[in-house]
Amino acid sequence: MTSWSEFAAAAPHISSIFTRRHAATGNLCMLATVRADGSPRISPMEPRFFEGQLWVAGMPNTTKFADLARDPRFCLHTATVDTQVGDGDAKLFGTVRNVRDEALHKRFADALFEETGFDLRGQKFDPFYAAELTGASAVEVVDGKYLEITMWKPGKPEYTVRKD
Repeated sequence: MTSWSEFAAAAPHISSIFTRRHAATGNLCMLATVRADGSPRISPMEPRFFEGQLWVAGMPNTTKFADLARDPRFCLHTATVDTQVGDGDAKLFGTVRNVRDEALHKRFADALFEETGFDLRGQKFDPFYAAELTGASAVEVVDGKYLEITMWKPGKPEYTVRKD
């Protein structure tokens, strides 16, 4: 499995599109999980980058976290508001693992408060999911007429396919 910093080094093009789109929407992404009956669930999510990792953390006791506790597979998609995909669009695929490190949780809460003013300091983080990436893709429109799809899998370089 691949951490965010390892992914960003291995797939700089896709990671730059993901971070650009993530920032442009105020960190909003759409998280796809698998429900108990096997059907998909899509939920809004604000993942955060911290200490070289992408964190899928949020309000506890939500159905999306119950999904991930049961089946750790996910897809995280940048929120797209432009149907022409003029600024690109990216998806990350992977699994999550629950990190039970109270010192890390404290550092995360301190950084979150410093960056946003949102105060979770002193609260228990359970679950606190780290994203382990197993694949990624990005789409861009080039010159207003070509669709370029860039893909990545661990251990392989990014590659791009152009569709006319």
